[in-house]
Amino acid sequence: MSLPISCHTNQFGTLGQIDPSHLIEIANQGYKSVINNRPDFEGGPDQPRNADIQAQAEALGLSYAFLPVIAGAITPEQVVEMARLLKTMPEPILAFCRSGSRSTNLYHMALQVR
Repeated sequence: MSLPISCHTNQFGTLGQIDPSHLIEIANQGYKSVINNRPDFEGGPDQPRNADIQAQAEALGLSYAFLPVIAGAITPEQVVEMARLLKTMPEPILAFCRSGSRSTNLYHMALQVR
């Protein structure tokens, strides 16, 4: 089954929560970098932990960043950091959170940073 990635451009997509096993398909789809925008344990103890996702991503040769943001409370500093990641991480980049909406909003805000 294919992951429901929302492709915003050829170089950037978003997705809801992933677990480490999804990273093989993400890599096979050509993504070079992954950004996790979801705080650990936001969804409770069963939510996949950032450290586990990061370990699998790096084992597959993907660049990885953890930039947790709270929906409705994205800070200017987080927007600037997202803009920096978009400029410096190998493309294409996939960002994820609970549903993909927060990553999408953060992406659009980061595009306004010069």
